[in-house]
Amino acid sequence: MDKSAYKAALFDFDGTLVDTEPQYSIFWGEQGRKYHPEVANFDKIIKGQTLGQIFDGHFAGMTEVQHRIVEELNEFERTMKFDYIRGAREFVAHLHQQGVKTAIVTSSNNLKMANVYREHPELDELFDLILTADMFSRSKPDPDCFLTAASKLGCTPAECIVFEDSLHGLQAGRSAGMHVVALATTLPAERIAPLADEVWTDFAEATHN
Repeated sequence: MDKSAYKAALFDFDGTLVDTEPQYSIFWGEQGRKYHPEVANFDKIIKGQTLGQIFDGHFAGMTEVQHRIVEELNEFERTMKFDYIRGAREFVAHLHQQGVKTAIVTSSNNLKMANVYREHPELDELFDLILTADMFSRSKPDPDCFLTAASKLGCTPAECIVFEDSLHGLQAGRSAGMHVVALATTLPAERIAPLADEVWTDFAEATHN
């Protein structure tokens, strides 16, 4: 990656910057067994989807169930660990030192991110902008979130590079007209490669390039 070619780096959060996907697999595996026992590997089927997309696809019209899931999810996220993906913190810090603007663009809501900030108060210094799901109306794969971030950072789409791990996120970055790096932290490299300009295992090797 030629860092000098980009003015802004836009990062997804879960599965890209922090290794939370295994924890979510536990949560959604339990929900699948509870509400959809007929569906095998429910946690794998919904992997990479936003909460709204999961509800639309698997809990449509189940208002009370949706409320219970939200309550349980909020409690689950309150005690989650948010460990960085290997090399992520160092990579973002290095970009900052090079004068590249940085942003988190996440489908997580403000309540969940409040839990994150308690564990990682340094995010305010590492990132120039943090956009949550409460700040844009259309979820990934719609490019609205990335285009909003670019606008707020004063950059054109061509000046931005996106780091993502999910299919919907990668599609959003591509639809926004940005250079897309896929992190093979959640899905196999061969599955995400068609939606990316580059595929990385993690950030460790790139940190010192």
